Amino acid sequence: MGLELTYQDVAEHNTKKDLFIVVHDKIYDCTKFVDEHPGGEEVLLDVAGQDSTEAFEDVGHSDEARETLAQLEVGVL
Repeated sequence: MGLELTYQDVAEHNTKKDLFIVVHDKIYDCTKFVDEHPGGEEVLLDVAGQDSTEAFEDVGHSDEARETLAQLEVGVL
């Protein structure tokens, strides 16, 4: 399903206009979602281009948030 990238590839997508994150080895393009993120854009910008699994799980996201994330999946590591 989609792209197969390395951590180095993902790291290049680290700005508000080009924002990828990794959660559980899946890659998500959050570029269009960054302005809609309920916790604010800074939360996503802090983990842009990185593995954000721990940060994502520590917050205790709802099932709805997980569904939203799933819609943003673009590939795997």
